Amino acid sequence: MISRRDFLQVSMAASALYGASGFGNWARLAAQQSLTQDQLLQFDTFGNVSLIHVTDIHAQLKPIYFREPEVNIGVGGNKGEVPHVTGADFRRLYGIEDGSPSAYALTWNDFSSLAKSYGKVGGLDRVATVINAIRADRPDAILLDGGDTWHGSMTCFKTAGQDMVNVMNALKPDAMTFHWEFTLGSDRVNEIVEGLPFAALGQNIFDAEWDEPAELFKPYEFFERGGVKVAVIGQAFPYMPIANPRWMFPEYSFGIRDEHMQEMVDEVRGMGAELVVCLSHNGFDVDKKMAGIVKGIDVILSGHTHDALPEPVLVGETIIVASGSNGKFVSRVDLDVRDGRMMGFRHKLIPIFSDVITPDPEVASLIDEQRAPFAGDLEEVIGHTDDLLYRRGNFNGSWDNLICDALLSEREADIAMSPGVRWGPSLLPGDPITREDIWNVTSMTYGEAYRTEMTGEFIKVILEDVADNIFNPDPFYQQGGDMVRIGGMGYRIDITKPQGERISEMTLLKTGEAIDAAKTYVVAGWASVNEGTEGPPIWDVVESHIRRQGTVSLSPNTSVEVVGA
Repeated sequence: MISRRDFLQVSMAASALYGASGFGNWARLAAQQSLTQDQLLQFDTFGNVSLIHVTDIHAQLKPIYFREPEVNIGVGGNKGEVPHVTGADFRRLYGIEDGSPSAYALTWNDFSSLAKSYGKVGGLDRVATVINAIRADRPDAILLDGGDTWHGSMTCFKTAGQDMVNVMNALKPDAMTFHWEFTLGSDRVNEIVEGLPFAALGQNIFDAEWDEPAELFKPYEFFERGGVKVAVIGQAFPYMPIANPRWMFPEYSFGIRDEHMQEMVDEVRGMGAELVVCLSHNGFDVDKKMAGIVKGIDVILSGHTHDALPEPVLVGETIIVASGSNGKFVSRVDLDVRDGRMMGFRHKLIPIFSDVITPDPEVASLIDEQRAPFAGDLEEVIGHTDDLLYRRGNFNGSWDNLICDALLSEREADIAMSPGVRWGPSLLPGDPITREDIWNVTSMTYGEAYRTEMTGEFIKVILEDVADNIFNPDPFYQQGGDMVRIGGMGYRIDITKPQGERISEMTLLKTGEAIDAAKTYVVAGWASVNEGTEGPPIWDVVESHIRRQGTVSLSPNTSVEVVGA
């Protein structure tokens, strides 16, 4: 890990690359609690090429609350390395004062009280304002969307992604890559991509039958900016057919394909590329490993794991930039490219404090237009919450605890399972829970809430399999997401153990009895990747449960014992 104090010296010693981050400026201003839009956007223009990066928006058109994770465990060589540093440790690393807006934006402590002081974040009309300001300063800046864009809200579901397509087109990206977009189904994805006014990139998106690059998705796109020939190579989420239903996009295959990535880097370099940018949806640890294997990438714009880092991480001569999620941040990277080589950079992670940044009126009007047909349903209040509702962390999230409670009660189950997905805004104690809020944490195209029987042995197999996706020490075997959330059952996990040996002491909470490997239990869950899964939509299940509760109050979840973190 490269600290703020040592970043410049280490990077220069490693490669004579000059690097600097603008984080310190807004951190100091935040400490004074005097942020203005001009201060947030202030940037000392540098070099001859500018990149703008957004990623993992998850269809959030309007400002939201979003709590960063409390628990984000790194394993193997990434133990204790960013982004696996949270809370007070994160603040110490980057020199962030407790209680400041930067503490609110980047860490989880005192979230509810800080949120009341500093307000919501995001909103694509505010993102548009930031993008327009950067373009006013650097008109030929390259805007890149890291994917997970056409997924995650009620309006996105109801319009099959069209609301997000319309708004993003207004922002005028230059290229994007993909993950959850494919859960719209390949027919719909193909239809949208064919009409996009910008490049759809994925060097690792292949034709499944012929095992060759898919024609619809270009591996890279060239841009001439600032007298520099820039190549942007796309990297879609590698584990699509494992993490999401293969039957929704059977004609495509994915994978990391680092050897093919090297071929693409070599190819664009041979075609005269002076700057090579990878627009990635690998996840941060996978990007770090790939940067150490593939030679010749100057910048990786990282997505998928929702990390927000105020400074890039350097691997060899590759800088890796993480820009958060849900429209909460925009990254600007200015680069000095001379004689076919990146000589230096300046970077700024710009937090989208929605009460500070003025909405762009045209984009604000367009957003309202997309939402208008659904306004009544979106705004209907279903209940209230006494607790902070959030989703992030390797094991627990209070939104998922609520979803599991709903599955247990509404589906009359012994055990509930909720997928460890990272998307979904937060709600503050005392907030109303609207239908839109429920959809923001449940919306997906395979959201059926199943009810089935599983043996104790099979439940353990599921937990072990998911645990290995997260805690395998080799990042190339980490297939995304957080640990499956469990209701009605407790267990112990030792993350240092190999697959098959991590999970123990499984207990049925309502009786206190140990889970019997041979016994059958009624299990309710949702988001099964199996085709033909039957059951009511999860959003209906959760809505029914909240209506019965009226006001949601959750008991602390202490059912998972974590060892080896």
